[in-house]
Amino acid sequence: MEKRTLKILEAVVDQYILTGEPVGSKLVQEKLDINVSSATIRNEMAMLEQQGYLEHPHTSAGRVPTFSGYRLYIETFTPEHELTSQQKAQIDEIFDKIDANTDSELIEEAGRALAEVTKCAIVTSNETGKFSVITKVEVIPTGRRMYMLLLITSGGSIKNRVCRLQVDLTNEQVQFFTRFAEENLTGMNLENVSDEFIESLSSALGSYMMLMSPLIKGVAEMTAEMMNEQVNMEGETHLITCDQLQSHEIAAMLESRSQLTEILTNAFSGINIMFGKEDETFVVSNSSMITSSFEKDGHKAGGFGVIGPMRLDYKKIIPYIEYFSNKVTNMLSTDSEDEELLTIEREATESEQKEN
Repeated sequence: MEKRTLKILEAVVDQYILTGEPVGSKLVQEKLDINVSSATIRNEMAMLEQQGYLEHPHTSAGRVPTFSGYRLYIETFTPEHELTSQQKAQIDEIFDKIDANTDSELIEEAGRALAEVTKCAIVTSNETGKFSVITKVEVIPTGRRMYMLLLITSGGSIKNRVCRLQVDLTNEQVQFFTRFAEENLTGMNLENVSDEFIESLSSALGSYMMLMSPLIKGVAEMTAEMMNEQVNMEGETHLITCDQLQSHEIAAMLESRSQLTEILTNAFSGINIMFGKEDETFVVSNSSMITSSFEKDGHKAGGFGVIGPMRLDYKKIIPYIEYFSNKVTNMLSTDSEDEELLTIEREATESEQKEN
């Protein structure tokens, strides 16, 4: 497509995003810095319509972009726009103030900040559980036949669960389970705690199998919960108060967040765009969803989805979501490197203590 034709498409989309009104050739001529007649622009707009990038509402002489027109516009013109140094510094300052003890807290806080910056709703998926390993399992007596299981992972996540046993454990039995957990669970990746592995652990308890099986079951349930993908949404009020969107469709979407999770999970790397009613999984009319994934140690760890009206300022929003995704990727990977160094130092200290 000729550069001039693309510039005409850009002018139409820019103006339609700004006003929501069909755009005519004379207005495009005023906006463009090119020496061509209104008739020439009108002919090229007609060609864009024939190619499926613009459409012609029956009640107006102007034209509006189609889904294909938006996509071509986004693919062609958003890469030319980057955040300014000042905007990047403002985001860096936001992340510097995030006091997160776990990966999940970092992702949740980043989603909240992204909603505030973009004035859109933000849905986040968190898959970091699959990267964590068990660092500690402890059993704590809390009452008659009642014991609290404490599970801590390398990602900083902490889970606890109260288990009821058939009898009270002696101090020796509590110490046995603590040693057993350290030998068989510490350092285990959460995604490797399968049903088969739990069965083998139960068998390995030997004569204690019947007595302590509720504790093993509790560990299995907690690891499964940590492995489950977490979904969070921020900035819903930006959708509810948007007069370009249907409130009943927004309500339906908020009630079926599992569909949004599926969209984020299946999104390819980089920026992905979905328009409402274009796909059965995203049914909010006149809306768009921009998704971008973030990584940990080179593997996908989750994603952000920016949800707003179809007439979003894509040239502004997309650089923001890209920068946020990159920041989260860098912070997750840095945390992972720090954890590895701490593990090496701890192992070295333990080895030295044993030698002494």
